[in-house]
Amino acid sequence: MKFHRINAIIWRHIYGTHRTLHRLVDLFYWPTLDLVLWGFMATYFTRAGQSAFNLMAFLLGAMILWGILIRSQQDVSISFMEEVWSRNLLNIFGSPLSVPEFLTATFLLSLIRIIIVFAFMGLLSWLLYAFNILTFSFYLIPFWLNLLIFGWTIGIVAMAIILRFGQRFNFIAWSLPVLIQPVSAVFYPLSVLPGFLQKIGLALPTTYVFEGMRQVITTHQLSISHLALAFGLNLLYLILGCLFFVIMYRSVRKKGLLSKLE
Repeated sequence: MKFHRINAIIWRHIYGTHRTLHRLVDLFYWPTLDLVLWGFMATYFTRAGQSAFNLMAFLLGAMILWGILIRSQQDVSISFMEEVWSRNLLNIFGSPLSVPEFLTATFLLSLIRIIIVFAFMGLLSWLLYAFNILTFSFYLIPFWLNLLIFGWTIGIVAMAIILRFGQRFNFIAWSLPVLIQPVSAVFYPLSVLPGFLQKIGLALPTTYVFEGMRQVITTHQLSISHLALAFGLNLLYLILGCLFFVIMYRSVRKKGLLSKLE
């Protein structure tokens, strides 16, 4: 891999971000709106006598952490869609840029944006609700990494589907996280789900992250075995996602469908 090619893709999107209003809105407006709404809800329940359950930490912690997955997935998928909308996809894949370099660039771009948004959300939650996301201590690092990697994996799968089947599947770029959220135990324990949905949830690394988050809040401890299982599932899904993208990419090039995507 050549760093200068990766760097070129990253800077192309960075320059475009601060010059386009809708990108800035997507970066800050929606996360802020979610934080305000969930924060007011948590405040209401706390004042209603539910403080024993530490709802503020449960809800705001889950919302901020879920935002990591959403942001990482959408940054990968939407960066790809922007290349399609600007009719630049042929230029990119017709250049010496390789698939690993393209994926690495989108991952690094996503990482930069997530760090900015996460810091912004953490500061805002502290200013508005006196909630410090750093109360998770060093456990925050594995939570953050697991959600980041799984978001990348979902983004890769979305890119591969759109690449192979065209822009009529654009909705995939926004809908995949919504499909897994109910079984990821984001805002409630996995035990409240029906048995068959619990089995699906146990196959997702996100479930172990949010169950672990609630465990840290209530007991200040975390199951290492669950954390290891989350990383193992993430590694497996990331490898499968990258292989899926490569297979779809080769199929598109072989069938000459790349130009039709634009």
